[in-house]
Amino acid sequence: MDGTTALDSVLHQAHAVRVSAVSRSGVDGELRVDLSDPVESARLRTAMAVESLPGFHCMCPGDVCFEAFDRAGGRLAAVVLHHAATLRWGQWESDAVLADGRLLLAWLYGHGMPGPLQEFEANRLRAQKSANAERDWLTAMPAGLEGTANRILDLSRTGGRPSPELLAELTDRLQLTFPDPVERALVLLDWYGSGSGRCSGYPLHEGVPGELLGRVPIADLLAALADPRAGDRHDAGAVRHLVGQKTRPHQKRDVARLPEALRVRLSAHACRSGDFDKQGRAERWLAPRRA
Repeated sequence: MDGTTALDSVLHQAHAVRVSAVSRSGVDGELRVDLSDPVESARLRTAMAVESLPGFHCMCPGDVCFEAFDRAGGRLAAVVLHHAATLRWGQWESDAVLADGRLLLAWLYGHGMPGPLQEFEANRLRAQKSANAERDWLTAMPAGLEGTANRILDLSRTGGRPSPELLAELTDRLQLTFPDPVERALVLLDWYGSGSGRCSGYPLHEGVPGELLGRVPIADLLAALADPRAGDRHDAGAVRHLVGQKTRPHQKRDVARLPEALRVRLSAHACRSGDFDKQGRAERWLAPRRA
């Protein structure tokens, strides 16, 4: 028998299925579905159709367990759903890839277990938002840094920090492409103002322009922010840089040099962002100086 159709053959004999959460204790509880109706049975079998057995095993315990029972109540199979994409069954040597994982989530939703579909959609939206942020960050990458993007993005994949050699190379390239220090500060602020925009918990690659800004003299940063070319994203980069944690060798002293009007401007930007972490940091770092 073809391994991809083995489960379908077992489900064809099932008269009931019990479904329960595995890794989310108590979420959605437990449900039991009568499969004596051929239409109901066909729906579940279609939703659990297997596409392939590629030979890998997911390392987690799974999300949802399906237990199939025969007419006498004997258990025919226990199958666990992983990440809305694969099934694990003791009769297979590896996890099986579903033909359409979302179809099984929709089946669960329709039978009173909405959690897996809701979690899947939330994860999908987070992944899309992350992909959009990365695309935005790459678009804002300054000229002159061609060929370095993958090395920088790899930091988020490996969990590493930029090496001194990489930072030195980026610094040299930027100085060559933008010899004017104010223009160089502007492109770095614009770059750091892109992506997720968060002051903490952001992908590691987004920290690279912040590292480079930490090497820019505060006088050049202030001149850039006073430049007519400075816009909303430059302010975003400045807020992210100046109110982040340990972003400059002399951060407290440098922030103290900000003119009052600039403090107000950057504070207003942080307030408009809707990012509570950023707002709190701005309130601490950019509060009006005492007379």
